[in-house]
Order: sequence, then C-alpha cells, then structure tokens
Amino acid sequence: MEKEQIDQITRHVVAILAKLAPEGEAVKTIPVGVSNRHIHLSAEHMAILFGCGASLTHQKDLKQVGEFAAAETLTLVGPKGVLRGVRVLGPIRNITQVEISRTDGFSLGVKVPVRDSGDLEASPGIVVVGPCGAVTLKQGVICAARHIHMHDDDARNFGVSDGQRVTVETDGVRGALLKNVLVRVSPKFRLELHIDTDEANALGVGNGDEVNLRRREEG
Repeated sequence: MEKEQIDQITRHVVAILAKLAPEGEAVKTIPVGVSNRHIHLSAEHMAILFGCGASLTHQKDLKQVGEFAAAETLTLVGPKGVLRGVRVLGPIRNITQVEISRTDGFSLGVKVPVRDSGDLEASPGIVVVGPCGAVTLKQGVICAARHIHMHDDDARNFGVSDGQRVTVETDGVRGALLKNVLVRVSPKFRLELHIDTDEANALGVGNGDEVNLRRREEG
C-alpha cells in the first residue's frame, strides 16, 4: 500500500474517533518526531563549506514531503566548545539556519533562544566548519519551538488552523501538558509533532510515540 493511501486512511480514522469522543474533551492523537541537532544550508554556504558545484547526498527521507537527511555533516564551533557531526538536512534553503537544543547551547557557550523556524532576527551566530571551508554566521542559531505539522485535512479534523497555538498531553510516568504548541498547516505536510531532544528526554517519549491534542489555547 502506498504511503499516501496509508496517510489518507489514518486521517479518516482520526476523523471517526473525533466524532465518537465525548464532547468538550476530545482526545486526538498525533505522532511524535524528535528533532536532533541539524542545519539547513543556503546555496551560498553550501558552496563554501563543500566546494563549488557540490550538492547534498540524499541519505534518508524524512516524514515531511520533500525533506531528507543528507549524508553530509558539519562542525559547529562556539565560544566554549565544539559539536561535530551535525547533520545537514535538505533541500537547500534561502537562508542558513542552525537548530540545536538548549543543552547543546550550553556546551557551545551560546545562549540559544527558543524560536519558530525562520525567526532568526537577533539570534546568535556561530562558526560552521566544513571539509572545504568555514562560514561565520552573524545570526541563525535557534532552539526550534515545539510545533505540529498538519495536512489541511488534519487541521479540519482537529478543528484548528495555521498559526494557532494548542495544548497537547503526553502519557506515561513523565506525562505532562505541553502548551504554546504552534500549528503549521500545508497540503504538503504530514501529521507530526516536532520536539527537540531535551523535551523528548524530559518527557520520556521517542519517535513514533503519540501525544493527545487536548484543546486550543485561549486568547
């Protein structure tokens, strides 16, 4: 069975379960994707770090359509430390963005802010080292804020819209409520909650685990 067919069936089942759940406290599950440290590169920086004419080597598809983990890795150099083997994710973007955890930031000596992807204004910079050169970023290092990718159909089933903030709940011995979770909606997206490694370790969850969407944020 093709993956798109499986996704359609999954969305249909979610819609049915939503109708069966008690009114006012519908529990709707979302799979978790844990984001390890990684970097998105611009074409300019790709050429500097890996050489003119270089392109990313596809290693593994990610859940979101068109996104993939590349074979290429880079080294981050901060005021207090170094992180090697930082994975590059494709495809190439318009601007370079480094996504690390707060723990990574402590190791590097960088005070990394929690930001939505693309919100890089006044974020800290860092030195990125590749096999063919190095780039000194003036800004672009963030800890990505927790967010949910949703297909248009998922958003309708969950009763939410693009840009909305919601609360989700995790189960288990470290169960907790996660507030201020950004909803991102696109016909290209597949349903998935993205959290970083710090959050995943604190909550005791991993890739493929499921969380419950409890309610929309007020205000």
